[in-house]
Amino acid sequence: MRTARLRTVHPVLWTGWAALAAGAVLCVLGWYGVSGERYAERQLPYLASCTVPGAALIVAGAVLLTHGRGALAAARVEELYGLLVAAEPADAEESGTAAGAPLAVSGDLLMVPGGTLWHRADCPLVAGKVESVPVDAKLLASGELGPCPICEPVEETD
Repeated sequence: MRTARLRTVHPVLWTGWAALAAGAVLCVLGWYGVSGERYAERQLPYLASCTVPGAALIVAGAVLLTHGRGALAAARVEELYGLLVAAEPADAEESGTAAGAPLAVSGDLLMVPGGTLWHRADCPLVAGKVESVPVDAKLLASGELGPCPICEPVEETD
């Protein structure tokens, strides 16, 4: 499933590659023209008509490619996040679970060492992972860990 945003990014990438190619061709033509002339006053037209616009096209192509790849990556992340969070189980109506309810309801809190989020024990992101450990209260108090947006855990107050 590809979104409309993914389809709009591809022309930006193709335009970037075309600008890079055209800029490279102009730079080669400018170099070839300059290399055949002995005097600087005869080299200037090649610099002005080929090399400078070629360099500008190369820079423009690089900017377009960077923007297009960043937009493509962002669109893919949005699509994956939408699939992970917004997708309801097929049998949600049959089981009687509410659509807005969090995916996990356990009271035990877990974290993955080196991670930035804390989760409920039955959160799909940590469930079944052997490396998940109970949350350290010091990390919670210091604010180094944030709540998981998937399972929406509630911090226990002692």
